[in-house]
Amino acid sequence: MLQDIRDNSQGVIAKIIIGLIVAVFALFGVESIIGGFITSPPVAEVNGEEITEAQLQSGTQSLMNSLGGTAQGLDQELLEQVALNQLIEETVLRQRAQSGDMAISSDRIDRAIIETPQFQIGGRFDSDLALRTMATQGFTAGLYRESLSQQMLLGQLANAFSSSNFVTDSELERVAELTRQTRDFRYLSIPMGTRTLDTQITDAQISEYYEANQEDFREDASIVARYVVLDQAEIAEEIEVPEEELRAQYEAEQEAFEGASEKRASHILFEVGANLSEDEALAQATQAKARLDAGEDFGDLAQELSSDTISARDGGDIGYTDGTAFPAAVEEALASLSLDEVSDPAVSEFGVHLVKLTEDNESTFQPYEEVVDRIERELKSAEVELLYAERLESLSNLAFETGELQTISEQLGLEVQTSAAFTRNGGGGLFSNQQLVTAAFSDSVLIDGNNSDPIELADGTRAVVLRVEEYNESAIPPLEEVEPQIAVLLRAEMEREAVQELGGRVLQAVQSGNGLDEILTENNLDWVALDNVNRNATTANRQVVAEAFSLPAPEGGESEMTTLTLANGTYILIELTEVTPGSLATLSAEEALDLTTQMASDHGSNDFQAYLNTLRANADIQSRTVAPVDEF
Repeated sequence: MLQDIRDNSQGVIAKIIIGLIVAVFALFGVESIIGGFITSPPVAEVNGEEITEAQLQSGTQSLMNSLGGTAQGLDQELLEQVALNQLIEETVLRQRAQSGDMAISSDRIDRAIIETPQFQIGGRFDSDLALRTMATQGFTAGLYRESLSQQMLLGQLANAFSSSNFVTDSELERVAELTRQTRDFRYLSIPMGTRTLDTQITDAQISEYYEANQEDFREDASIVARYVVLDQAEIAEEIEVPEEELRAQYEAEQEAFEGASEKRASHILFEVGANLSEDEALAQATQAKARLDAGEDFGDLAQELSSDTISARDGGDIGYTDGTAFPAAVEEALASLSLDEVSDPAVSEFGVHLVKLTEDNESTFQPYEEVVDRIERELKSAEVELLYAERLESLSNLAFETGELQTISEQLGLEVQTSAAFTRNGGGGLFSNQQLVTAAFSDSVLIDGNNSDPIELADGTRAVVLRVEEYNESAIPPLEEVEPQIAVLLRAEMEREAVQELGGRVLQAVQSGNGLDEILTENNLDWVALDNVNRNATTANRQVVAEAFSLPAPEGGESEMTTLTLANGTYILIELTEVTPGSLATLSAEEALDLTTQMASDHGSNDFQAYLNTLRANADIQSRTVAPVDEF
């Protein structure tokens, strides 16, 4: 049917009908056509307030975006249920805040918008940029203000719990006893090696394994796609800015700089969220700082690593501050920096930052040669976005009207490229993007052979149209292709069995006290002794340390023993000899403050969750499923 529409949409009658529809849209609105026919039932009601299908789909997409690549293997129904539960929780919280006469003033919302770095050019708020940025996120100015107001309101409610808890000295002491506890233990590791090389793997064994486990070798269905990319960066290369305009802009900035008492900064942001903990963000920031110290370019790393994709396009530039524009942690970092120096990782409410001071009131304005590229990008920006929007519309029309990519290539000057094969789980490069993968495997593209609609990537600067070049059905490869792989699997299993057998003999010798030295010498094994090990020690495998801390404290001069097998097949024998409780007295003032802050935060989170659960329990909720879904 879709193909029939495509084939007949160019006729005179079709154009007349389309013209009539457009006229009706213009006079009466889209609802006049579809409002009487399509009324989607709400997916949930919370105390009489409806949650619509559109809200659910938007919430699900936002959830998928926040999860990134980890969302690819998750069940769509599970994602929708998680998103629905989030919408229900946001609704009951908002209703409670409104019933308590909580509100956010318009002035506070205005300040938040004006201080948003993504809405600034040269450190100053730009209304046109703000509106364009809101539009790319699917908001009008009014809707954005309403959304921001609700976010701030819910944050105010959550903060009431997180900032109102306290911790007693006895609580601190009990926690310190556990968290600062140390243990003395020794362990013996028996890794997989070459103990079974003298044992031959026969063809019969390989064949038998293949017959019993054929499905394990099944290759997923895959697609090879041809595609074109509309890229703002390539459009920018087409535009030439006259030298006199660049010079004029430079002189204007220089004049403004000389009369200002502000600092200009760039940053690389590692945003803390569902996909990245604060500890992981700190580790990534530390690694990035090491790369900068080794000589890598800050702007290049910002484009590669920063979660703030808007500033990353300009090498991480976030504009000017008078000491109050940025989060406190960023301002503190800036205050300690010399010109062109990069800070250590700084933690704010947005995540972890690496901050670079690029201009300050005590330095001379940067030479023209150093800033001309940035000035050129900024002057090109509006024209690039206009051309991109125009060509995106043409790309959309051509993708629908043509049955191939060559016409698109010729009319828009876009290179037709060919992907490597990828499955429903995605592939490399562009095709790690799940939107592209979903489009490629859609019925319209895969079965009907159509071009996809233009798919805008998450950075908002590129759009892709693709079509299927080759489709490979899911299949089980013949034995000859997987025979080496099976041989490796069988050898690994034989090695695991040999390691377990040797581990059993060592354990028996330790328990009986007989023959241990001979076994250790014969197999080149040695004990590794560790004293005063804390829970976060990195002197041994983390799994080994965790297992040692799971053992009960030894009593009566006896030790405690346990065994485990690591994922790589290594057999571990652990013998715990002593446990030393921690003490609050051993903590520095800073460590005690950090522990107190963490415990108060945990209490606040628990209280807030209990409060939320109570609101849910007392609310009248009608939905597909009202049971809360655990976070994943």
